[in-house]
Amino acid sequence: MRKKATLRLENGMEFQGYSFGCDRQCCGDVVFNTSMVGYLEQLTDPAYCGQILCLTYPLVGNYGVPSEVLEAEEVSKNFESLRIQPRGLVAFDYCEDYSNWEAVKSLELWMIEQGLTGIYGIDTRELTKLLRDKGQMSGCIVPEGSEAAGDSEKKATKATPADVTCASVIRYGARPAEEVLNANGSKAAVAQGKKVVLVDCGVKHSVIRSLFASGVEVIRVPYGYDFTALEYDGVFVSDGPGNPAECTHTIEMLKKVMGEGRPVFGSGLGYMLVALAAGCKVQPLKRPHRSANQPVRKEGSNRAFITAQNAAYTVAQDSVPADWEVCFTNLNDGAADAMRHKSMPFFGAQFNPEVCVGLDENVTMTDEFITRL
Repeated sequence: MRKKATLRLENGMEFQGYSFGCDRQCCGDVVFNTSMVGYLEQLTDPAYCGQILCLTYPLVGNYGVPSEVLEAEEVSKNFESLRIQPRGLVAFDYCEDYSNWEAVKSLELWMIEQGLTGIYGIDTRELTKLLRDKGQMSGCIVPEGSEAAGDSEKKATKATPADVTCASVIRYGARPAEEVLNANGSKAAVAQGKKVVLVDCGVKHSVIRSLFASGVEVIRVPYGYDFTALEYDGVFVSDGPGNPAECTHTIEMLKKVMGEGRPVFGSGLGYMLVALAAGCKVQPLKRPHRSANQPVRKEGSNRAFITAQNAAYTVAQDSVPADWEVCFTNLNDGAADAMRHKSMPFFGAQFNPEVCVGLDENVTMTDEFITRL
């Protein structure tokens, strides 16, 4: 028999459901994701650190959880990080009987092992509409029998890149040229012998795997680390949690890198940091981009692409310097979802281009970044 549980929002609304996973209360900002599959990737995405994640697809847990295999030092083959990142999970229905040849445990067992509190059996569509229309709000999941959260718990500290970054510098050697060519074709050969500093603000491991595939040597550095004395050809700034305006140390380092004319690419939070280093202003989105179906249009064309985003901030378009240009615009709200410098190798995108539907047939911004190293 399942315990009852309640999701309480800061506006006073409550949703009644059933507890699964860890049965202790948790608090955090309540956000949503619209993907039909991929709960493993979403739950291990560092950008969701400290939040309560609502999945809009009505079923979760049906394909279980695979083994935790490392592809390289501290790089997971199956997940986006080495641990579950949100504090809570909200679902419409939980499937107790999973079926997948790679699965080694149930979603609930994994949640219990890692201390993730869950609630299911609520109207996730109504919750998502509320979050979409009223904006981000905090909330608590309170399983039956647990003590109600106090004010200090409801105002739990928001996650920052320092909470999810790597502990020390990690170097990943370049893959052999033959292996890279077999995986990617001749265009990947240009990256051989190049070194990229990856500023880990909460990097998804699929991004590291994508850089592996290009043939570069990756130097992964902790957030806040002064990498400017290292030997490198370009800088990739990852996505992650937190307010970009507070990442002043990294912004100053990016100004130095761009002043030297070295290639720079920023993704998600990293995009905001590149924009701030370029002199742009960033501002909160009225309706955050938290979905797997954000449509963006490539400027100068009528082509649209579907992107996955988890963004609470955007670049103020009236602050974009004259020597920069917006290259992808969000078709829902007109936000500047990607920018590039008109003459220098500086780029940024709200989304991860390597995982966007329909972008495989194009030279993406990350491809251009690699070719400009």
